[in-house]
Amino acid sequence: MAISTVVVGVKGLYGALFAALLVMAFFSAGQAAVDRLSRGNPQLLLPVAMSVYMAQILLVGIVLAVFKGTTAFDTKVFGFTVLGCTLVWAGAVVRIGMKAKIFYVETGSSSKKGDPPERQP
Repeated sequence: MAISTVVVGVKGLYGALFAALLVMAFFSAGQAAVDRLSRGNPQLLLPVAMSVYMAQILLVGIVLAVFKGTTAFDTKVFGFTVLGCTLVWAGAVVRIGMKAKIFYVETGSSSKKGDPPERQP
C-alpha cells in the first residue's frame, strides 16, 4: 500500500486497500466454509476446497469486471494488489499444509482397546 501511495498517490492507496480487504474477506470466508463443510466428512475436503476456490476466483473476477471503469481508485494498482495478495494467501495455505502434522495412517483400528499390538515376523 505504501508503494502504491508513493507511485500513484491517494487513488493508489485506495485501490490497494480495497484489493487487500477484498482478498482477505473472500479467502478467509472461503477457508471458514471449507473448514465447516469438510469437518463431518474428511473425504470431501478436496472437492469442497476446489469448489470454494473456484467460487472465490469467480467472485473476484466479477468484482474486477464491475469496477473496471471506476475512477474512485487506480484499477491497475487494484488488479496487481489482488494478484499479489492471492498469491501470498495461496502460498501461505500451501506452507501451512506442508508444515501441519496430519496423521494419514490409522493404526490399530481393528484391534480392541487395551490389547497389545500384534508382532510382525
